[in-house]
Amino acid sequence: MTKTTFSCIDAHTCGNPVRLITKGFPELKGKNMSEKRQHFIREFDWIRKGLMFEPRGHDMMSGGFFLEPSDPSNDLGLLFMETSGCLPMCGHGTIGAITIGLEEGLIKPKTPGKIKLETPAGLIHVSYCLKNGKVIWVKFNNIKSFLAKRDLKINSDVLGELVFDVAYGGNFYAIIDVQDNFEGLEFFSASELITMSYQLRKEINKRYPEEFIHPENSTINGVSHILWTGKTISDKSTARNAVFYGDKAIDRSPCGTGTSARMAQWHSKGLLHLKEEFIHESFIGSTFVGKIEAISSVNGIPAIIPSIQGWARIYGYNTITIDQEDPFALGFQVI
Repeated sequence: MTKTTFSCIDAHTCGNPVRLITKGFPELKGKNMSEKRQHFIREFDWIRKGLMFEPRGHDMMSGGFFLEPSDPSNDLGLLFMETSGCLPMCGHGTIGAITIGLEEGLIKPKTPGKIKLETPAGLIHVSYCLKNGKVIWVKFNNIKSFLAKRDLKINSDVLGELVFDVAYGGNFYAIIDVQDNFEGLEFFSASELITMSYQLRKEINKRYPEEFIHPENSTINGVSHILWTGKTISDKSTARNAVFYGDKAIDRSPCGTGTSARMAQWHSKGLLHLKEEFIHESFIGSTFVGKIEAISSVNGIPAIIPSIQGWARIYGYNTITIDQEDPFALGFQVI
């Protein structure tokens, strides 16, 4: 049997896609979601490539699937995937998957209105508003987020020398604030940001190969995302960002883990305080509402526990096959 069939429900979170696999995903081994993620990467990454890359997916595609929780006191587990890999955590993916799960009856929370969600990055506490069968919003308290390094330097082939910070919000983000050689994301097209990001991420990970390793989980390492900043579209928003991921993608949502990383960066610099609202705009102008819920630490590093609130909408149902005899069974990217 060379053909595998997957049932999927497609949605978007504030503009960015989420493909939830409901049938066809494998059983994974491990005592927690982090170990199950490693099992998936070792043996089943062909599923990610087949469903995320062209011709079945596209450059912005991301998704995941639900698993039974490792701890029976929790509600469920969620494994994330996108064109860049099998992520430790994904904020827009969490909002999208929870919305799909609730509206389609795939999730039966132990406590109505609350979900304890296991992710490879850690346990996430989720709340939601469900009215007449529709999820109005999803909010989650993310994992501990922190500023890892500040005022690092890298050279851009286009812009010249740039100063950047690296913060963790479930993934490691290189945050490029407005400065002499970067006026702001509003002066660039998405394609220009993608081209610059692709080169910068390579240079950052080459120049700082051992700098960005999570102190409590060494499988989470390296800068995976570039976060560009700039002027907001709405005067009601706090900040705006354009997050680069994969090899050709700018996040259409405000990016949940990116928002968490930026809130940690702002807090460390005295720009954002406990319980203060942080309205974060995406490249297309959609917003997440963030807030620092608590102050904490990670292995002695000052950290925050951020919350992220957003919305998602279901737009389609798919039956997708991956035939191993297909020359493009594992998908492709045109770069």
